[in-house]
Amino acid sequence: MDSEDPQNSLQPDVYVEEEVPDPFLIDSDASDDEQEANARIQESDTTIKPISKDTPSTPTDDSEEEAPEIYLPGLVLPTMFLPIPNTDPLTTLLNKYVHPPERRPVRDISGDWQKTNFHTLVMTNSWRALARMARDRLVTTDPEDLALVLALWYLRLTCLSRLRLFNQTSVECTNLFSVLNSVEPREAKIYLFDKLLPFELEVMYVRLRYWAGDHMGYLDALQMLLRKCQIKARRAPKSDPTTSSMWKERGARVSLIIASQLCEMKEFGACTRLLEPLCNQPEPTSSLRSALARVYLQAGYLEKAKAHFAIVEKSSDASEGMKDMNRALMACANGEWETASETLTSLIEKEPDNLMAVNNLSVSLLSQGRLKEGIEVLEGALKASPASVVVAEPFLFNLSTLYELRSATATQKKLNLLLEVAKWSGDGLKTTCLKMPSN
Repeated sequence: MDSEDPQNSLQPDVYVEEEVPDPFLIDSDASDDEQEANARIQESDTTIKPISKDTPSTPTDDSEEEAPEIYLPGLVLPTMFLPIPNTDPLTTLLNKYVHPPERRPVRDISGDWQKTNFHTLVMTNSWRALARMARDRLVTTDPEDLALVLALWYLRLTCLSRLRLFNQTSVECTNLFSVLNSVEPREAKIYLFDKLLPFELEVMYVRLRYWAGDHMGYLDALQMLLRKCQIKARRAPKSDPTTSSMWKERGARVSLIIASQLCEMKEFGACTRLLEPLCNQPEPTSSLRSALARVYLQAGYLEKAKAHFAIVEKSSDASEGMKDMNRALMACANGEWETASETLTSLIEKEPDNLMAVNNLSVSLLSQGRLKEGIEVLEGALKASPASVVVAEPFLFNLSTLYELRSATATQKKLNLLLEVAKWSGDGLKTTCLKMPSN
């Protein structure tokens, strides 16, 4: 077990995610966090994420004398943290299905981080080790270095959520904000939340309601956060356009999170009403317009989707890969599976590493009854780039499903897939995508 001190706190019920993911993979600027994590690891668990990572930096005051003194030793107390379990669902599957033990791939779930570096841990999805590293560094950090303390807290909580330890993430995040909300006087608290606290931590605090299963409360909290962004953007001095731009960008990000939640709740009409105004602003991105069109596809409004795709088709900032994917998705929606397969095959020839196109090609082949070809497409991608494929859960779910459709070889094929996933996936995989019961 981890050496961390447990916190005596009630843990909320964890929201149980649906076991069946969307079979189509959608391109996303925020998939996944490896590039941004070198500065600050970010979770992003939403369906639609056409958000630019080039976000404006938080402006700093010209006069250091205006910054209030904030000293929060409570943020580095060991009692703020819970112990991390020393096992995971993937290990449970290996113990159940793979015998003798010598056949099981070696997996390090000890959380030991001292023998490697930060970049390697991120690239190998070693979220357990990163979470322990953040905790170990936090308890030895000077509380006066508040910026570093908050950055380490963000790293810690993000890694816990990537491990799907949502109870633990909720408890520790609640501990953090209990300390932050106790700051006095009011001016110091405002400065802390506006200037020092990473905005992503506020988003994560709101997300606790989602993990508790309170989806309507989650939407309400997101709406309040969006309102805050709008007010801050309006009140920013005209002489400081950076601050206004920063809060506008944050508001756009929150809007997209709300849209993603509405899609998950099948509230497609509300989602499109939220995204349409963003597309009517000056120079909307093609990725945003494509995302809106794909929501219309899910809702069954093909003509509206087609209209937005047509605008993207003429846009100079849209890549050819994006345009090809839009054409393929539109063809799938119209039941033109052969056209979709041809378009995706052409896209893969130009972009062999485009796993989204590979996955969606397998779906279009399955829809034509070409089961063997669909399996070959997915297995080829797995063999060519296993480290990338095994972290794409819809990809693994689709491959497991195709194996089941060929029932004669399903058991052995899925067992081989389990072994391959164990070699490459790292921590935090949602093992239900393998369709192998653990009990």
